[in-house]
Amino acid sequence: MTVVSESPQRTDSEATAPALDITGLTKRFGATTAVDGIDLHMPRGQLLALLGPNGAGKTTTVELCEGFLRPDAGSVRVLGLDPIAAGSALRPLIGVMPQGGGAYPGIGCAEMLRLVASCAANPLDADWLLDVLGLSSCGRTPFKRLSGGQQQRLSLACAIITRPELVFLDEPTAGMDPQARRLVWELLGALRADGVSVLLTTHLMEEAETLADHVVIIDHGRIVASGSPAALTDGGAENTQVRFRARAGLDTGLLTAALPEGYAVHETSPGSYHVDGTADPQVISAVTAWCAQQGVLAEQLHVGKRDLEDVFLELTGRELRT
Repeated sequence: MTVVSESPQRTDSEATAPALDITGLTKRFGATTAVDGIDLHMPRGQLLALLGPNGAGKTTTVELCEGFLRPDAGSVRVLGLDPIAAGSALRPLIGVMPQGGGAYPGIGCAEMLRLVASCAANPLDADWLLDVLGLSSCGRTPFKRLSGGQQQRLSLACAIITRPELVFLDEPTAGMDPQARRLVWELLGALRADGVSVLLTTHLMEEAETLADHVVIIDHGRIVASGSPAALTDGGAENTQVRFRARAGLDTGLLTAALPEGYAVHETSPGSYHVDGTADPQVISAVTAWCAQQGVLAEQLHVGKRDLEDVFLELTGRELRT
C-alpha cells in the first residue's frame, strides 16, 4: 500500500514563521560542547550557507534542526515547529540530504526516487527530476554501482521530490565533477526562486559565495561571523590582496623575507600562493622580482579584494583540523 503524507494543519503564525529560529542552542557530548549557545535566524525563501572547519559543530547544528538530536539548552523552531515535539507535523515540510547518500545499496536509482515520492502528498514528477539531474540513463542502476557524484545527485533528488518548504543539504556537491556541480547550483537557484528555503553546509567557499544569500561561519560550536557574502568580504581598498600560481613547494619563508615588513606568503594549496597584507605596487614588484631571481614563472597573478576563503581562514585559522 502506498503511504501518502497528508498536509498538516498549522496555525497562521506557524505558516508564516521563519524557516529557522534558534536561540541559545547548546549540545554537549560528554565533556565536549559541540554547539555552544548559538543564535540563528533564517527568513523563508533564503539560501543560508553554514560554514566551519571539521568538528566546528555544523552537522550537530543541522541534526538538532532536523530533530535527530535533542538540545541540552536553548530552543529550535523550524518553520514555526519544535522538531522534537512536533516531529510528525514537521517531517512532510522538510527535505534532508545527509552526507553519504542514505539509500538502500541494492535499490535502483529510479526505484529509490519513486519510493520517496510515494510518501508525499504532491511530489514532483520523478522522471522529470531524473532528467533534470542527468540520472535518466542510470535509472535501473543499483545505488551501490552509481558513481559518487551520481549518488549525491540522487540524494538531492530524494530531498526535494516531496516539494519541501525547507531543505537541509549536507555537502550537496561533494564528489561531483564541475559540470554536475554547476547543474546542481542552477537547481538550487531555481528552488530559491520558487520560495524554498535552503540550508547547506559546504567546504567549497566558491559554492557558498556563489549561492548564499547569507553565510554563517561557526567554529568550536560558536558563530564567529554572519552576513551576506558581500558584507563578509568587503573591507574596502585596504583589503586588496595578491594571489598567484607557480610550481608547488616554493620557499615561502624566503619570499616573505623579500617583501616589506608585515607581509607573509602562504601556499594555500599546492601551487597556489597568497600574500597576507594590503597589495601595493611595491609588493607586486617584490613578488615578481623574487620569482624571476628563482627562475619561477608566476602565473595567474591576481590583485583583488579578499574572497570568502580568506575570511574563513582569518577567522578559523590555517591549521589542519581532524
